[in-house]
Amino acid sequence: MDDTHSERSRRQFLTLGAGIAASGLLAGCTDDAGSGGDTDAPTATPTDEPTPTATPTETPAETATDAATVTGSGVETPYSVSIEPVGSVEFESVPETWVANNGSWADMGIALGLEPPEGVWLKSRYHTQYYDSIPGVGVDKSDMVSLYQDGGVSKELFYELDADVHVFDPNFLVNRFKSMEQEDVTEIREEIAPIFGNCIYAQHYPWHSDYRYYSLMEGFEKLAQVFKRTDRYEAFEAVHDEFQSNLAPVVPNQGERPEVAVLWGVGNEPEQYYPYIIGEGTGFKHLRDLGVRDALASTDIKDFHGSRAAIDLETLLEVDPDVLMLRGYEAMERGKFEDTVVSYLDGHDTASALTAVQNGDVYRAGGLYQGPITNMVLTERTANQLYGADAELFDRERVAEIVAGDL
Repeated sequence: MDDTHSERSRRQFLTLGAGIAASGLLAGCTDDAGSGGDTDAPTATPTDEPTPTATPTETPAETATDAATVTGSGVETPYSVSIEPVGSVEFESVPETWVANNGSWADMGIALGLEPPEGVWLKSRYHTQYYDSIPGVGVDKSDMVSLYQDGGVSKELFYELDADVHVFDPNFLVNRFKSMEQEDVTEIREEIAPIFGNCIYAQHYPWHSDYRYYSLMEGFEKLAQVFKRTDRYEAFEAVHDEFQSNLAPVVPNQGERPEVAVLWGVGNEPEQYYPYIIGEGTGFKHLRDLGVRDALASTDIKDFHGSRAAIDLETLLEVDPDVLMLRGYEAMERGKFEDTVVSYLDGHDTASALTAVQNGDVYRAGGLYQGPITNMVLTERTANQLYGADAELFDRERVAEIVAGDL
């Protein structure tokens, strides 16, 4: 370990009350497409939740530390921000560089006008094409690093990145990767920079059962506090509130909404599907906000999170949902998705009998990792697909202004 690096870490940052649980080691993580590489091609089983062997301990209550010094930029230092499961984290200066768990947190940073994170678990799962419709907003991922490489996560990579803060749930790191143990997490926190985050994209991990989850906007507010950009959060909160108001007249009465099956299609010619019951977490926010009726929820089909089992087209035909929302294809442009996946279903003996296929109601379901900008993009897209809401439902110019700091 570099002595200068160690001194920098101790001088700039101090982690307080770190309630990070020591948990058992589990099977390593691959990307959700199962390829283990930096691709989104849905060719194998998505890996969402190995079963842990231990339960995390509850963390200290959220507290705040009074600031003592005002810097030249007007920021009082040191300052603290609290989030479960890490407790209260004190910063002696505002972080500049960072790494993020996934596209949910990465997008929050972009909304705050930050430079993109140095790394995310899999940069192929951070779908930056969602920014294409926001004027002047974009992310170049060419220098971004995937933290998950060669079947695991390397502690040494965190030293190489030398970020000022690590925005992820430490229990996720320990429970999801064979290569990481509790002492590695402790070393990263103490010798490099603080760990600050919560696994918010889904709510199915048993190791997350003893501490709270945060909604997308709650997590966003916490990150804004870390980077001392709560003014941008508040401006964005107003945009989000207006967006929610615009959604209300778009969503029809419940009996008029189609029944939707959310599935992970295996490959570009899918005959097997991993079923997702619409639940809590940021990964389902766009569907919850649209009041989607879940075609699978009232059946005997088990959610992939618990069963890890696939269903075939014959089983899907028994349910015969009005709409198919397929995950794992976000890297495909709409035209390519229709020319490959949808075209295959049209020509398949069983799939072609599905109501959704016959009516042309097969769509990409949106990514698992959503932040404040990408969620609005996906919600608007899905509203247009399901309810024919041929309109812009949020102010893109205002989003661009907030990102640029024009508040």
